[in-house]
Amino acid sequence: MDVIERIKHTLAEHPIVLYMKGTPEFPMCGFSMRTSQALNATGAEYFSVNVLEDPEIRANLPRYSNWPTFPQLYINGELIGGCDITLELAESGELQRMVAEAAKPAPAQQ
Repeated sequence: MDVIERIKHTLAEHPIVLYMKGTPEFPMCGFSMRTSQALNATGAEYFSVNVLEDPEIRANLPRYSNWPTFPQLYINGELIGGCDITLELAESGELQRMVAEAAKPAPAQQ
């Protein structure tokens, strides 16, 4: 599976994905730390990808997303943004609403 397919697969498998430097437990930059703290404050369950451990993802995700920096937060496969946007959403209460919506099961198809 090429790197773009791996990115798409990860985004399809997990409602909330944070591509970051380090892990939520051991962030390797301040922006990643603040973004994961904002997500943790919502109580959201999310999947994280340490871009420092995967050079292919680190090199190709900015081209995939058209977003040059890390962290990158995705909800339901859609790029939300980086640290500043995530913190603004958290401050306004919008992040809480977004993660709650993402946690809801999809409606059954009829």
